Amino acid sequence: MKALCWEGVNDVRVQNVPDPRIQNDKDLILKVGLSTSCGSDLHLLTGHIPFMQAGDVIGHEFMGEVVETGPGVTRHKVGDRVVVCSFIGCGECWYCGRGLWSLCDNTNTNPGITQGLWGADPGGIFGYSHAMGGFKGSHAEYVRVPFADHTAIPIPEGVDDLSALFASDSVPTGWMGADLGGVQPGDVVAVWGCGAVGQMAARAAQLLGAERVFVIDRFGYRLDQAARTFGVETLNYENTDVGAALREATGGRGPDVCIEAVGCEAHSPGPQHIYDQVKSKLKLETDRPIAVREAIHNCRKGGTVFVLGVFAGFVDKFPLGAVMNKGLTLRGAQQHGQRYIPMLLDRIAKGELSTGHLATHVLPLDDAPRGYDLFKNKKDDCVRAVFRP
Repeated sequence: MKALCWEGVNDVRVQNVPDPRIQNDKDLILKVGLSTSCGSDLHLLTGHIPFMQAGDVIGHEFMGEVVETGPGVTRHKVGDRVVVCSFIGCGECWYCGRGLWSLCDNTNTNPGITQGLWGADPGGIFGYSHAMGGFKGSHAEYVRVPFADHTAIPIPEGVDDLSALFASDSVPTGWMGADLGGVQPGDVVAVWGCGAVGQMAARAAQLLGAERVFVIDRFGYRLDQAARTFGVETLNYENTDVGAALREATGGRGPDVCIEAVGCEAHSPGPQHIYDQVKSKLKLETDRPIAVREAIHNCRKGGTVFVLGVFAGFVDKFPLGAVMNKGLTLRGAQQHGQRYIPMLLDRIAKGELSTGHLATHVLPLDDAPRGYDLFKNKKDDCVRAVFRP
């Protein structure tokens, strides 16, 4: 079958790879209908995540049709249309039982790497390096889905493929930031990053009752899309004093909840961006926490900062004093998709959540390298590149 493979830094190619097969009785084989690029994939392309091997199939956000099931699969049958959570959950461990699906104890097949790096191993994820299990990714014609009864979720009638696609990762990730960030009716919420995840976090905050929602970015086409689709307020940090604008909007306090949806390669027009670039090039830090710093600095006293962006290791100049002295709650997580996806699919079906607008470029799988070039380099107003095998 054809698949998009990582071959080296900034080198992805469509290759012929072996077809997947059932390996365990709880597996299913999915014929991929749609798969999409994700901002966290860019950390793989740039070599920021070091545990990749040439030939690894990338991609983790996808939907499709069940074509084969193992004997232990009870919730799906051949022909079912499903969306697949990017994080694989066994459904039986202590963490899955408490809704902490991305922390599953039984799905990361290479736990030693992250135990050494972080002190514990999170769950496995499709197409995201051997540190996260080494699973084949979704930019392919077919994918093996382990623990399928929990990892694949049926798509309701009335939800089209393109809308369902983003319920795999972007929508539940954004919703989790607003939910676990504790958004309450009447809150002011600020979201750093206006890609798919940032837009979904902003919409989640609205649906949870936020009075005002701001999204912060530097790309006008993304800010315009969010404002047009959801009616959120936008701030372009390249021509606006974000802190001053947020204080003015909140009587001098700052937002109640700040959500960081940028990640470890954040950008800034100021000298801190150069500082962090130099530090990371010299291996004196692994990640650039610019947006996290800004969220902490601008959050109101006693507020909450939730980190949705992907971080790999260590950062410099982390404002721990601000966290402590301002009485902030600081949280972060990879998405607990199984906890949210069924509810979110229902909201999509009811018209409460719009997701299809994120797919600005729908391409055949053969054009996936071009799609990633458009996505990575923000060409042609690309918000997300979607691939159809």
